[in-house]
Amino acid sequence: MTEKQATFLSELQSISSLRQISSLLGWDQQVNLPPGNSPSKQRASQRAVLATLIHREFTSVEFQDKLRELEQMEIDSNEDWGVILREVRRKLDRAIKIPSEFVARKAAHQSRAYHAWRKARQNDDFASYAPILEVTLQLAREEAAFAGYADNPYDYHLDLHDPGMETLSVAKLFDALQVELVPLSQRILGLAGTCKLPALKNFPVTQQEVFLREVVESLGFDFSRGRMDVAIHPFCSGNGNDTRLTTRYDADNPLDSLFSSIHEAGHGLYEQGLPAKWIGTPLGEAAGMAVHESQSRIWENQVGRSRQFWNLWEPRFRELFPEALSDISSEDLFKTINLVTPNPIRVDADEVTYNLHVILRFELEQALFSGELEVSELPDAWSEKAERLLNLQPKNDAEGVLQDVHWSSGSFGYFPSYCIGNLLAAQLWETAKEDIPELESLIEAGENERFLAWLDEKIHRHGSRMNLLELTEHATGKPLGHDPLLRYLEERYLVLYEQN
Repeated sequence: MTEKQATFLSELQSISSLRQISSLLGWDQQVNLPPGNSPSKQRASQRAVLATLIHREFTSVEFQDKLRELEQMEIDSNEDWGVILREVRRKLDRAIKIPSEFVARKAAHQSRAYHAWRKARQNDDFASYAPILEVTLQLAREEAAFAGYADNPYDYHLDLHDPGMETLSVAKLFDALQVELVPLSQRILGLAGTCKLPALKNFPVTQQEVFLREVVESLGFDFSRGRMDVAIHPFCSGNGNDTRLTTRYDADNPLDSLFSSIHEAGHGLYEQGLPAKWIGTPLGEAAGMAVHESQSRIWENQVGRSRQFWNLWEPRFRELFPEALSDISSEDLFKTINLVTPNPIRVDADEVTYNLHVILRFELEQALFSGELEVSELPDAWSEKAERLLNLQPKNDAEGVLQDVHWSSGSFGYFPSYCIGNLLAAQLWETAKEDIPELESLIEAGENERFLAWLDEKIHRHGSRMNLLELTEHATGKPLGHDPLLRYLEERYLVLYEQN
């Protein structure tokens, strides 16, 4: 490494450290911030100051000059430094178009919007939140216009989360999936509706905490570089050196905390698998949110809901919760774990219907950005799409348009990543079983190291060297498609419920 490269790397990692500090403030806001501090402008001001500083340092003339000097060197675009320079240039060209004043204004609004959303959801009061959401949407359009996407602002936000993706390509994937998934979900729902399954109640939180930590650690999550806390909406933040997982507990819904924990641990495993020497650079960053989501969902669903996983973990589950499980058979427990039922809440939805929840949000976001839909019309539009896609109606706005935190932070274009991540997870799972024929036996034995190593080789170690579509082809040898997901859902759920 030359002296110029070392200096540039130091500055790049310093900027990344500032982003991590901002991320920790966001984590603290959702995990630790005292309730009485919530309406305060203090946290909003802190995050606005940091956002302004990060933007200023990243777009400074001095930093740009150092980047240009390195770009003039003869560096193979496929080599490590070629990738770093390419990705920094891509992000910098976008960032220099966005004024510092806007960055500070947006950061301050995000903090206020989070608390407004949280209060509105608690009170089932969309009307009070709508004006805040209108400002958030306007800021999103404004940012896209600064970046040169005035005519197609939604493309900008999709690309922010998943570089290389745009509205038309996502719509093509989702339209093809929707055509087959809607009838498949109704067929499976019909079969599942004949099952009489017991409710899981009275699972003490202290024992849940013990079980969750044992499971998450067995997957390969390194608690010496991470931790798990409680938040209203489970999430993962940080990097491979300091990975923060959160979950939530309910004594009468132990599967929520369990699968939230496995899901977030999947994100954490990706972060901990990124090249440690390149943390703070594009090579130490994920390839995008859909790839990130594929890692969380493959552990949560393909592994965590499998028969093999529960053959391993059911005895320990019963040991920790003997009274709650005393009258529940193994088969009923497994069907409850894989329960398919109409549910208006995305984060509580089963695998079969989950992606329809995402398609609903994708269609609403498109309509908001195109101007076809006003913020005030969201509740009615939500209900109409829920009826068409999910054959259900939310009973109020708290379980409808107010259920998700994402719009409060201006994270438009994020929801599609969940469905795309499921598509990739299913495609990776098919490929992994071809490459490791004994994979399911290894999971049943609790030997997850080989699968984690396979994911490291195919996904983690590449950082953002490739975008979503390139990485999919690299890892699976095929373009991203919807057929593997449909095959997986049919094989797991039709077989399960046709046995009734």
